[in-house]
Amino acid sequence: MDTINRRKNIEKLIYESDNPIKGSCLSEKLNVSRQVIVQDVAILRAQGVNIIATPQGYIIPKSNNSIIKTIASNHCTIDEMKDELEIIVDNGGKVIDVIVEHPIYGEIKGILNITSRRDLEEFIDKIKQTESQPISKLTNGIHFHNIEVKDNDSYEHIIDKLRQKGYLIKE
Repeated sequence: MDTINRRKNIEKLIYESDNPIKGSCLSEKLNVSRQVIVQDVAILRAQGVNIIATPQGYIIPKSNNSIIKTIASNHCTIDEMKDELEIIVDNGGKVIDVIVEHPIYGEIKGILNITSRRDLEEFIDKIKQTESQPISKLTNGIHFHNIEVKDNDSYEHIIDKLRQKGYLIKE
């Protein structure tokens, strides 16, 4: 398969998948190395294809009727982070990313793409296995999440639960 057709196949496979696809899975399907997939994805992005790398694999967002909202949070421990994210996914939300406003580097964003408890458990396990710290550690716990919800009622329900726990930054 030539390079152009391989890139078209990569885009098609990612777009048509209901779940994120890991680079290693794409490399097996297309019989090339993972590094070739990484390079092809970089070229597709440069050509304007909206491929997002998440901890679970590559995705291409599909347009739907969902709503994306930004929430401002403040907490300091990994247990609080897990609790905050559980509240969001257990109440129908998808955690798209986490963002901090660093005084030197400006906005720093990490793509999360957490849609379920399983995604969350994998994320928490990676943090613990690598002995990493949440990105919000850079800003004393203050951070933002873009979340996707099906409607405004779902969003308000999530906000109420987060407010009850004291995770939201007071306006």
